[in-house]
Amino acid sequence: MIIRLLKTMLKQSGQSIVRSKNMSIASIGSVSATLLILGVVLMLVLNMTNITNTTKEDFDQVQAYLDLDLNDEQISTLSKQVRAIDGVKSIEFVGRKQALQEMKERFEENGSILEGLEENPLQHSYIVYLDDVENTEAVAKAVGQLKGIDEVSYHKDIIDKLVNIADITRVGGIILIGILLAVSIFIISNTIKITVMARQTEISIMKYVGAANGFIRGPFIIEGTILGIIGAMISIVIVLFGYRYVIGILNTSLYEFLSVYIIPTRAVVKDIVIIFISVGAGVGMIGSLISLRRFLKV
Repeated sequence: MIIRLLKTMLKQSGQSIVRSKNMSIASIGSVSATLLILGVVLMLVLNMTNITNTTKEDFDQVQAYLDLDLNDEQISTLSKQVRAIDGVKSIEFVGRKQALQEMKERFEENGSILEGLEENPLQHSYIVYLDDVENTEAVAKAVGQLKGIDEVSYHKDIIDKLVNIADITRVGGIILIGILLAVSIFIISNTIKITVMARQTEISIMKYVGAANGFIRGPFIIEGTILGIIGAMISIVIVLFGYRYVIGILNTSLYEFLSVYIIPTRAVVKDIVIIFISVGAGVGMIGSLISLRRFLKV
């Protein structure tokens, strides 16, 4: 009985789509266009977030310089205190000799100018690695308050800008996606509304002969869902092939440079398919329900 009812509803939905061919094509096109824009925004948000998070990893550390007069026991005690600070993942001790050697290596051929130093002017230091780059300022402040720490250094300006970029990209993307979804629902609801109005006489007859509300509403909901899914499938093909094409036109050297930051196509295929089909079907269904609630008094 249920299977026969579903077949009847599917048949009615198919007939309605074919009968209102122009409006159906317009609905599919509008959903495809909206989801296409959604796909572009989504890929931009994902890649911007990935770039920001990957770049932030290069600044997920604080360097703390120690007082010159600390002995080995005090240095060991201080290292335990630093490790105990909330947000610290690990620390690395850099001795004065090691720091001077690294400076010579950075200077390369000019490193010989450091050979004439009578005394090493550099300090022992800890490189403090963080659990989350957003905790940098709090961790730096806590480390700086410890007795035996002379100075704390970290890339505050760069970190703040990266965090702001990530937040703005995320919030802006969510707002734009919300607007696009609202537009899609509006278009679908108006398409179903036209179909409902065109079938008012048929619906009235069905009500008089005792047809259940669900039986009357069902074909319209299925119709909206089908239109949404078809639009989603079209947009999936365009977005994935378009994204692959954009990556493909990057020259080899540039791609090697950006490959660390750009999300590969294979990594997003499954998510794009699931998101688009779900959104397309959901938009179609919600649009139908809104239209039926307003214009179908059953």
